[in-house]
Amino acid sequence: MQAKNTICVWYDRDAEAAARFYEKTFPDSSVGRIARAPGDYPSGVEGDVLVVEFTVMGIPCIGLNGGPGMKHSEAFSFQVATDDQAETDRLWNAIVDNGGQESACGWCKDKWGISWQITPRVLSEALNNPDRAAAKRAFSAMMEMKKIDVAKIEAALKG
Repeated sequence: MQAKNTICVWYDRDAEAAARFYEKTFPDSSVGRIARAPGDYPSGVEGDVLVVEFTVMGIPCIGLNGGPGMKHSEAFSFQVATDDQAETDRLWNAIVDNGGQESACGWCKDKWGISWQITPRVLSEALNNPDRAAAKRAFSAMMEMKKIDVAKIEAALKG
């Protein structure tokens, strides 16, 4: 049964490849139904993948092969809370090493242009630290990073 609220992500033509990558990379992720074109259409042929239902870390999504008309931006991103440096490294490297690109402050893009925030929980907790001086040090440390370094955030908290 389709979820009542689903995130629809637009792809040029690689929704199935993206969904399969997410399935193998992120826990609690899967690929569901794949809808194919029942006939030829202006930019494709019968049998082309139109829509892929998938789940990323328990979140229901639909990948729409809508063509090159729409482009992604950081205005939409998946934020992944990681438990430690090993998980942060694994997810970050999976995205970046699979044709993606690094950005700043824990952000990266996959090869399809979708933005991801790979955010260790220690960073989120540090930025909300009631000791505002400690939070500011953690924030300043984060601003110097691409992939978040948990040890550096912890060191910044301690001063």
